[in-house]
Amino acid sequence: MSAARSIRVSAAVITDAAGRLLVVRKTGTTAFMQPGGKPEAGESAAETLSRELAEEVGIRVAPADLRPLGEFTAAAANEPGFEVVADVFGADIGDQEPKAAAEIAELRWITRADADALEIAPLAREYFLPAEI
Repeated sequence: MSAARSIRVSAAVITDAAGRLLVVRKTGTTAFMQPGGKPEAGESAAETLSRELAEEVGIRVAPADLRPLGEFTAAAANEPGFEVVADVFGADIGDQEPKAAAEIAELRWITRADADALEIAPLAREYFLPAEI
C-alpha cells in the first residue's frame, strides 16, 4: 500500500473565553476545520497562518505572536487519498471578532459535544477539540 500524499498547511487553534474552538467551513465543502491554509512561495509557517487568518476570518495576528504547538498529521477532510501535515499554532485574538470572508462559507465556535452533530475535519477532531467543560 502506498503512503498517502501529503498537503502542507498551517492551522490555528483559537479558543474563546468559554473554551470553545473556532472552526470554519470552506465554500463547496462539508467539513469544519481550523482556520489556516497552504503556504505561498517563501512563506514561513507562521507567516502563512498570519496571512490566512487575515484573509479568511479578518483576524490580525502577527507571525511573531503565534505560539507554535507542533506538527500534526491527519487524513485530509476534503481531498481523499491525501493527508494534511499541519504546523499548528495557538493564536490569541483578544477582542477581535472573526467574520467569514474569502472562501469561508461559515464559521462556528464549538465544544466537543457540538462536534457530534457536525462533520469535523480529522485534524481538529483528533487533536484540538476542547475537553468537555
